[in-house]
Amino acid sequence: MRDSKRLAAIRKLPCVRCGNPDSQAAHSNSAKHGKGRGIKASDAFVIPLCAICHAAFDRFELGNRAESEAVFEKWLVRVNRMLVMEDREVF
Repeated sequence: MRDSKRLAAIRKLPCVRCGNPDSQAAHSNSAKHGKGRGIKASDAFVIPLCAICHAAFDRFELGNRAESEAVFEKWLVRVNRMLVMEDREVF
């Protein structure tokens, strides 16, 4: 699933790991989120990471695959809350 509005909103948030305001939309690396060889996970499973944290995450430098998936899940919950708060501020 692709969602350009969600991706744009994600890119406006600071890096969920280090707080850098210049973030990218980082997709999950987990097969359970639709990731496959040459296939990105659904845009529903995207978090903001700066270029340095994004590269470290994609290379599994932040932990092994299981640890990486666990921290991604925690970050995703936090990011989804941030997006809900932003939506409330707009209205």
